[in-house]
Amino acid sequence: MPELLIELFSEEIPARMQHKAAEDLKAMVTSALVEAGLTYEGAQAHGGARRLVLSVEGLDAKAADVAEERKGPRVDAPKPAIDGFLKSTGLQLDQLKIQDDKKGQFYLAVIRRPGRDATGIIAATVPDVIRKFPWPKSMRWGSGTLRWVRPLHSIVCTFDGEVVPFEIEGISSGNLTRGHRFMGSQSIEVRRFEDYARKLYDSKVIVDLHTRVETIRTEARNLAFAQGLELIEDEGLLKETAGLVEWPVVLMGSFDESFLAVPPEVIITSIKTHQKCFALKNTVTGKLANRYLMVANLVAKDGGKTIIAGNNKVIAARLSDAKFFWDQDRKVSLEKWSEKLDQITFHAKLGSQGERVKRIEALAGEIAKTIGADVEKAKLAARLAKADLVTGMVGEFPELQGLMGRYYALDQNVDPEVADAIRDHYKPVGPSDTIPVSRVGQAVALADKLDTLVGFWAIDEKPTGSKDPYALRRAALGMLRIIQEGEIRFRLLSVYPTMSQLIAPIDFGRLEFDNLLAFLAERLKIYFKDRGMRHDLVDAVFYVGLQSSLGTYTSSGAVDDFRAVSKRVEALSKFLETDDGKNLLAGVKRASNILKIEEKKDGRSYEGDVHINQLIKGEEKTLHSAITQAVGQTRKAIEHEDFEAAMTAIAKLRGPVDQFFEHVTVNDKDATFRENRLKLLNRIRAATQEVADFSRIEG
Repeated sequence: MPELLIELFSEEIPARMQHKAAEDLKAMVTSALVEAGLTYEGAQAHGGARRLVLSVEGLDAKAADVAEERKGPRVDAPKPAIDGFLKSTGLQLDQLKIQDDKKGQFYLAVIRRPGRDATGIIAATVPDVIRKFPWPKSMRWGSGTLRWVRPLHSIVCTFDGEVVPFEIEGISSGNLTRGHRFMGSQSIEVRRFEDYARKLYDSKVIVDLHTRVETIRTEARNLAFAQGLELIEDEGLLKETAGLVEWPVVLMGSFDESFLAVPPEVIITSIKTHQKCFALKNTVTGKLANRYLMVANLVAKDGGKTIIAGNNKVIAARLSDAKFFWDQDRKVSLEKWSEKLDQITFHAKLGSQGERVKRIEALAGEIAKTIGADVEKAKLAARLAKADLVTGMVGEFPELQGLMGRYYALDQNVDPEVADAIRDHYKPVGPSDTIPVSRVGQAVALADKLDTLVGFWAIDEKPTGSKDPYALRRAALGMLRIIQEGEIRFRLLSVYPTMSQLIAPIDFGRLEFDNLLAFLAERLKIYFKDRGMRHDLVDAVFYVGLQSSLGTYTSSGAVDDFRAVSKRVEALSKFLETDDGKNLLAGVKRASNILKIEEKKDGRSYEGDVHINQLIKGEEKTLHSAITQAVGQTRKAIEHEDFEAAMTAIAKLRGPVDQFFEHVTVNDKDATFRENRLKLLNRIRAATQEVADFSRIEG
């Protein structure tokens, strides 16, 4: 079947935009083709430094014919009405069908339209896609009105090997493209993707991004190995450099060994940020080497000597700046640097960074008491954690905040555990990041994230929809990960008094702590779900915990104890895999459903004590006794956080519940017995809610 080939050739496209642009091109074109009635077998898109490419394989040569039925006037309608209908359909009277309905006979027109040729559809689709293309940033050039990421030079558009003719802003489609800017032919005739990719390769252009990435990776590893070095892998930088070149050539440069006195992360960040170069390390010592790798876009006649010399010169200047910052920053203690935080606004409604540090220090001290960390170390780490924000190095490389604080702390003989906590207090930054290594670091990280959440909640700056300008979702998830993965027993309510005192000047009354707790619960549910826990079990546990927490802040089932929630969900999951669990779930759901129906019908609830003297059947007496015993055992087990024992106690209800439903009629003719038995059903529901809300469990 025919193939569609599109190439949009322009000046250099920013590497960060290429992948999405290629996917957008594929989605927009294929969607328009399908909407126009064409089908295809497959499509592939490619983004590069100067071109976006799309190949659609197995595309129909023609859209399918369509038939549209249109109901007309009644057969006995006035002639003008019938004539008007004929005119609108383009048919003659003898071409209409007559059909019957309840009101009599009416005319029916069947309008058949032949499918359009693919060439015509493509000629209309591609210019429309180009005009509507969603670049994050675009520009106009010359006197035209077309907007593109960079000036658009040419358009290749062929179908089944032949040019699809159209014009947009003076650019006519054709079948000519260009090779490498310096090493390739500037006029290449193409027909289909296979010969397009081959001819471009011969003209020093690798169309496929993955191939460019692997070429760089392989050449970099081989070149490093030949010098007894090892490449420091960086997937993001690999993809970025692959987007900057069409014909990657890896070269090795060097810098003066004296720069190795600067922390290795500074060197790695500097050469990556400014020159898009890869760092290397010594395979024997594991330390950073004074060599680096760059990716050129051509095979130089001198073997790359001029390119290497130019890069060496630029990198030497960059590293000189970094060494200057390193030397100057160390002349001032972190305590002195931290004093400057009072002059930096954190948020107009939340005060300065200095005020924030005082809050974090107080919270870190309280949290340290709870989780078994050294209180004084935690408070010191919190006091120094933000000091590097005002240093020259972090001003130049913001991504090194925290890390530079650790280096400066160690240089000033600060306790290593405190220094590590300064580095780790931002952790975890993302899903692939680790949590802080020590309890001190965990205390400071929890305090930092908790202050962020509480502060922005207090000033009513909550996330809304997809908008989260202060990254509160990330802060919440990071806090929960520390608690879960660090196996920390920490309740937010334990630091509630400290938070209220710290936030009081801001207006703690607006905090809506219940709402914050619910927000954290939703984040933890997502965390659990990502790790394979059933969403309904998480809901069942959270619903009970949240209801018992809100307003009282005292329940043993409170969801502010996130580690306990995790253990309870795990225990519930195991319980429901047993026969007792499955059967009890069915019984509880049956009881809940009956209650819902009867409560709705009667317009009342059936809470309250069961009257023992009105239990006349053995099965209801047994059930009442079993519930009383199970509730006592369950509460005792939960108090000791023995959730397996709690499930075992609840499991004892399975038999009595089954017997009750088999031998007792709930809706008895006697209103007194009916009410008492409905209250007994409510006791079943209430008893199981000591563990979870069974009505929210599927199955």
